[in-house]
Amino acid sequence: MENINDLRYRSAKERVECLRSFYGSLFWYCLIIPLLAFINYRTSSFMWFVFPAIGWGIGLVAHGLRAYGYNPLFGKNWEERKIKEFMNKDRY
Repeated sequence: MENINDLRYRSAKERVECLRSFYGSLFWYCLIIPLLAFINYRTSSFMWFVFPAIGWGIGLVAHGLRAYGYNPLFGKNWEERKIKEFMNKDRY
C-alpha cells in the first residue's frame, strides 16, 4: 500500500506533465498560426487560417483549464475528492 507522500508525488508529477503538455501546445500554436496566416495572406484573399486558429484555440483553452485545475462542471478538486472517497472505501 502506498503512503500519502507517494500519492502526492504522483499527483504532482501528473500535474507537471499536464502543464508541460499545455505549454508545448501553446508554443506550437503561437508558431504555426502566424505561419498559416502568412501563407494565407500570400496565396488567397479568403481568410481560411481563421478556422484552424479558432478550432485549435478552443482546444488550447480547454487544455489550459484542465492543466490549471479548473473544471466548471464539477468544481476545482472533484478528482481528488473522489480518489480520497475510493481510498477510504477500500480501507474498510
